[in-house]
Amino acid sequence: MALRACGFIVFRRLCDSVPPPGNIEFLLLQTSYGEHHWTPPKGHVDPGEDDLTTALRETEEEAGLGSEHLQVVDDFAHELRYEVGGRPKEVLYWLAELRDPGTAVMLSNEHQEYRWVRLEEACMLAKYRDLQETLRAAQKHLEARQHQQ
Repeated sequence: MALRACGFIVFRRLCDSVPPPGNIEFLLLQTSYGEHHWTPPKGHVDPGEDDLTTALRETEEEAGLGSEHLQVVDDFAHELRYEVGGRPKEVLYWLAELRDPGTAVMLSNEHQEYRWVRLEEACMLAKYRDLQETLRAAQKHLEARQHQQ
């Protein structure tokens, strides 16, 4: 059975008068363990917990951003599948906008640093190709939504 984790690709808009991609920054957290890789907030699903509840809980635990800080983008979800230590792992990411771009991030002890970065820097920090593709898909989705408005 695959390990399952869920999280949010959290983004903020810096200025409504500037169209995407220039006004969008993504939140990445640097782990305080292992290779100190960069990732959006995410974590393992607890027994009896649904995926969205896990994503909300983990984002609050890891970044101090609760449901009152986030607006979930209903029409975006991206699943990654890979192996960790020979075991299959699935990670489901939703997209969530930070309601107030000035809200402070409060890291847990699982992370040592955070950054708000535009897409290209996010992809440089996120070394894994599948995560880079997920970030690009999120950016593309946000740009398409902007054009529809």
